[in-house]
Amino acid sequence: MAVYTDISEDDLRAFLTQYDVGELTSYKGIAEGVENSNFLLHTTREPLILTLYEKRVEKADLPFFLGLMQHLAAHGLSCPLPLPRSDGELLGELSGRPAAIITFLEGMWLRKPEARHCREVGRALATMHVAGEGFQLKRPNALSLEGWKGLWQKSAERADEVEPGLQEEITEELAFLEAHWPRDLPSGVIHADLFPDNVFFLGDDLSGLIDFYFACNDFYAYDVAICLNAWCFEKDGSYNLTKGMALLEGYREVRPLSKEEMDALAVLARGSALRFFLTRLYDWLTTPAGALVVKKDPLEYLKKLRFHRAIVSSVEYGLAPDIAS
Repeated sequence: MAVYTDISEDDLRAFLTQYDVGELTSYKGIAEGVENSNFLLHTTREPLILTLYEKRVEKADLPFFLGLMQHLAAHGLSCPLPLPRSDGELLGELSGRPAAIITFLEGMWLRKPEARHCREVGRALATMHVAGEGFQLKRPNALSLEGWKGLWQKSAERADEVEPGLQEEITEELAFLEAHWPRDLPSGVIHADLFPDNVFFLGDDLSGLIDFYFACNDFYAYDVAICLNAWCFEKDGSYNLTKGMALLEGYREVRPLSKEEMDALAVLARGSALRFFLTRLYDWLTTPAGALVVKKDPLEYLKKLRFHRAIVSSVEYGLAPDIAS
């Protein structure tokens, strides 16, 4: 979430006449995140989220994202719902951008998640994977191998500005992943961005998942690897085995992991770390001054990538030896 496009109160009030949501009482931009422009709206009935989809988001993908939220909610996952306009459409236009109104999910994201929260995240991720079965629309993962190569081409020449020797290191990493990436693992709809700020809790209870705008079809275990990267490392860059164990156990309570998925976990985690390093690097180098958005440090994910290179067995992520073997 972020704010790239400003809106006027008059334009917003006119936009809201297309929805049955009551009268606008206040609104404010939400600065966190890097993808779309988001605003918290208060109306005479309820709080809502307004999302303006920015240029990085393809308009053709929006039916997938909005339809997926409806499908997941209908199949037992707690997540926000897009609201229909008076003509039944889920998508409108505001300030020259495609725009949607989304229900507000109660809760807050955790700044210091503990192992018990990681277990709940694992369960919720697996619940999403199961709930997504039967969703008819498809969306290939644009941020997998081919997408990484494209991002790297846009950043490679300046990479050594961030850290000397980076250009050579990442070029070699891409070559390794292309040669070793799994080809045939269980797949379906994944979230692909389940960071702590996309998971809401009420106390210790997980209240729901948000921000499905990277969702796509890919390996389920790749989504697990993304969560290991996002939830199980400490501020100092160390991997927390207890959190990893909890997340993996929570996931397996809902959906078992195959031996092939477990064997591929280290490679998938390397790929996940590279994916977020590359998008952060690109944003770090190109986000214009003055944009109301929090730039994220790409070196955080470079350190994680280097950690995964040293992994020999999925036991090192927290899987019990008898399960991982």
